[in-house]
Amino acid sequence: MLRLEKLTKTYPTGDQALKAVDLEVPAGQVLALIGPSGAGKSTLIRCINRLVEPTSGKVWLGDQEITRLGSGALRRARRRMGMIFQEYALVERLTVMENVLSGRLGYVGFWRSFLRKYPQADIDEAFRLLDRVGLLEMADKRADELSGGQRQRVGICRALIQDPALLLVDEPTASLDPKTSRQIMRLICELCAERGLAAIINIHDVALAKLFVQRVVGLRFGAIEFDGPPEALTPDVLTQIYGEEDWEQTIEDVPDEEDEEEEAEAEEAAR
Repeated sequence: MLRLEKLTKTYPTGDQALKAVDLEVPAGQVLALIGPSGAGKSTLIRCINRLVEPTSGKVWLGDQEITRLGSGALRRARRRMGMIFQEYALVERLTVMENVLSGRLGYVGFWRSFLRKYPQADIDEAFRLLDRVGLLEMADKRADELSGGQRQRVGICRALIQDPALLLVDEPTASLDPKTSRQIMRLICELCAERGLAAIINIHDVALAKLFVQRVVGLRFGAIEFDGPPEALTPDVLTQIYGEEDWEQTIEDVPDEEDEEEEAEAEEAAR
């Protein structure tokens, strides 16, 4: 379980990005973090793994307090927190396989990683993960030859090969077309269910979040404005989070693409 206690971040400018945030995410739960730009979503994710240092408060992952760890212990703790980035953060000149295996850098020594001499068990797991996300045939391609959706799948594999307890996902669909966005969100949720992983997904697309996740947390000005199931995202709630707007189109049920395909097939068969 992930637990945040009064997590606060104030920047040197005096801007308060997070205001005493309390939050618990149990194992196996996928949570979408929504809110306007500047609400503190990315800061919250980065404070959890201390890519950004919190000003005060505590972060617990299981029975370990992340916020009190020294540098060596923090590096080891970060193995348990897989990070998936908006801009993929791949090494373009390396192959897909090499990028996936880079997720094991926290487990192998410097020289083994420098020489790319990974244990066979790690290589076997990388192949299994690439097969699971449909990229097995891409293992030897360079990262700069891939589409955006393929790159994001590589990033997912790189995070999962860490064998984490928690996934931190920062805008995974921001650069993707609508169909690929759905595929990536579905894949992340399926993998979390298969592995019993907790996940926090920072996402701007409210309709996409509503379609896939179990729980939504809305941030506004660094504080939690809403915490509940997707179906509770009424126009009034979205107005509280984002401000005045016509939200009816945004929150209406979005048909899943598989349902759309099944309906199209049924219509074709009926003709």
